[in-house]
Amino acid sequence: MDFNDTPEEAAFRAEARAFLNAHAEPKAAARPVLRQSGLDAEGVARCKTWQAKKADAGFAGLTWPKRFGGREASPILQVIYNQEEDDFVVPRGLYEIGLGMCIPTMMAYAKPEQLDRYVRPALRGEEVWCQLFSEPAGGSDLAALRTKAERDGDDWIINGQKIWTSGAHLSDFGIIVVRTDPNVPKHEGLTFFFLDMKSPGIEIRPIHQMSGARHFNEVFFTDVRVPDSQRLGAVGQGWRVSLTTLMNERLAVGDVQRPDVDDLVELARKMRINGKPAIQNGAVRERIAEWQARSQGLKFTRFRTMTALSRGETPGPENSIHKLVNASKLQDIASYGIDLMGAAGLVVDDDLAEAYAMFQSALLSSPSMRIAGGSDEILRNIIAERVLGLPPDIRADKGMPFNQVPTGRR
Repeated sequence: MDFNDTPEEAAFRAEARAFLNAHAEPKAAARPVLRQSGLDAEGVARCKTWQAKKADAGFAGLTWPKRFGGREASPILQVIYNQEEDDFVVPRGLYEIGLGMCIPTMMAYAKPEQLDRYVRPALRGEEVWCQLFSEPAGGSDLAALRTKAERDGDDWIINGQKIWTSGAHLSDFGIIVVRTDPNVPKHEGLTFFFLDMKSPGIEIRPIHQMSGARHFNEVFFTDVRVPDSQRLGAVGQGWRVSLTTLMNERLAVGDVQRPDVDDLVELARKMRINGKPAIQNGAVRERIAEWQARSQGLKFTRFRTMTALSRGETPGPENSIHKLVNASKLQDIASYGIDLMGAAGLVVDDDLAEAYAMFQSALLSSPSMRIAGGSDEILRNIIAERVLGLPPDIRADKGMPFNQVPTGRR
């Protein structure tokens, strides 16, 4: 691994740091942003202002074509910018899905005139996108979806339901995969579209989560018309298009979230066990050391990725482990931090609890991280089958037409 920036990378890092110093507040000087309870009108306005400012400065869509407002830069510069931005408090949560998953899929499959219409407004934050994939009956098996689309002349008529759709209530457009042929095996009967979220027949119901958040939704489709011109990829090739989105999603949902090891160390310095700081307790130090080892392993694995990108190479399969390790680590650290607080760990008020209730908030929201973007079990299968080359799980429905797959009583 090469731990040093090239001269070009060092110059870009300095440029990014100067921009952030001028327009954002360092995390070290700010109260941590903990709960994602859903963006209100003021929060949406802040996100849009920041995204436009970022685009004007040339730091949005760094790897994207220049005609859309990008720089056509190497992926390593995007990694460097993300590293620098992570040290600052910036409005997030409105564009990660659209810019990280939806628009890259559009750029791979949409027509040139569609790209001219949709990419630049998304990059500037003028339009918000969501991803309509998960369904109540499908669980982690995306290919088991039941939302259907039937051809009607130059249109398709969509009926069904999606769930856990983050940001749907704030979105202007969405990408969606639906079943267009139930008479073939489940992966072969899917087709992919993009649609206007204000289309007649779309009903969005926000879901109130136990963490207090309301950022994802149920979305119902009743005779929603989508032009065939908004199809991405060929009819019946929706799974292939979906894989493009899923590969981008793996990168988008694997980042480290707080509280992390440093936050736990700070808490252990404040809490006391038998009259002494918890950080002096051997059992506490042993647990912290375990999580620190995991964090360092991920850090240096990410450095391997950065080295590959810096050399113009394609990163290896090691990226698959980031989300799997980070999600469980976040949940474990949050739980242990609350244990250290004792009875005070029950306090969830941001102004009264230690660390602004960071650990309590994370404990309530962290289980979702072990599901979003692929559950732990799905990721382990991916690593086993596609990275390690182990034999795949036995699939009883392999090759079976979807309408013949046995289901429970309805």
